[in-house]
This record gives sequence, C-alpha cells and structure tokens, in this order.
Amino acid sequence: MPLNIPNILTLARILTLPLLLWMIYQDSAAWAIWAFALYALSAITDFFDGYLARKLNQTTAFGTFIDPIADKIFVLGVLLVLVDLATINGLWLIAVLIIIVRELLVSGLREFLGPHNIKLPVTQLAKWKTTIQMVALALLILAPSWSIALLAGQITLFVAALLTFITGAQYLSAGLKAMKDIDSK
Repeated sequence: MPLNIPNILTLARILTLPLLLWMIYQDSAAWAIWAFALYALSAITDFFDGYLARKLNQTTAFGTFIDPIADKIFVLGVLLVLVDLATINGLWLIAVLIIIVRELLVSGLREFLGPHNIKLPVTQLAKWKTTIQMVALALLILAPSWSIALLAGQITLFVAALLTFITGAQYLSAGLKAMKDIDSK
C-alpha cells in the first residue's frame, strides 16, 4: 500500500469517522458546530484525494479500491447516526433507504462486472448527487445548532435521494445491458 498524499487523505477520512460520529451523537448545539467542521474537512479531503492523485500522477490500485469504500462508509455512518438520533425520521427515512439500496446496487454491479473488464464510470449526474448528498448531511449535522438547517437538510436530502434513484437506475440499466452482452458471448 503506497502511502502517498491522496491515500493518506482517504485513510484520514476513515480514521476520523469514529470521532465525527461521536461528536454528532453529543446532539448539542456546541458539538454540532465541531461535528460540522470535521465533516466539512473530511468532505474536502474527498475532493482533494482524487484531484491530487490525478494531478500528481499518484493514482494507485489501493487508492482506486479504498476511496469509494471510504466514501460509502463515511456517508452511511453519518446517515445511520442521524437516523438513530431521529434527526432523519418518518417519511424522510425513504431517502435514506434509497441511498443505501443504490450504494449496495452499484457496488454489487461493479464487483460483478469487474472480472469481465467492464467498468461503470462515474457520471456527471452522480457527482452532483454526491455533492448534494454531502450538503444535505452537513445541514443535518448542523440541525442542533441552527433550527432552519433541519428542514433545509431534509429537503436537500430528498433532492439527493431523487438524484440517487435516477443515477441508480442509470447504472442498473448499463449493468443489465453489460450482463446481457456477457450472457450472449
């Protein structure tokens, strides 16, 4: 495992997750600010690890493997804590379910198609989905310290869930087409 700057940033995101989740669990206005700050820093590393890997020509097999896993662990961990605290509850749970199902679906498709040398590249819409999802989680983390953040976060999470559904359907369609091609060989 090469320890270059992009991989260190990715690993740091994973290693800070327990602290972030603990801060969110404090469920107080003061801790919400600290949790938001750590979350924002982690979200920034998510952008910079990929950017620096390409810019510095430090793309590695380990980085390609661990970055999407780190992203999923990070998002799902925060979502589950927010559900446990009832920050996300009621009908808003449908958005969480859509996000979780899509992440499992796309990961499964990529795992299945990988040995067949078929890739499901990240689409521009999926990048927007990730950005909106990150903003939604940031707002929901801030909810204990900023009352409007709860509603804004829920609405933003709903938009993220819609994009998640659309991109999930796109990936599923591409994956099923690739499976059909595999079966016809």
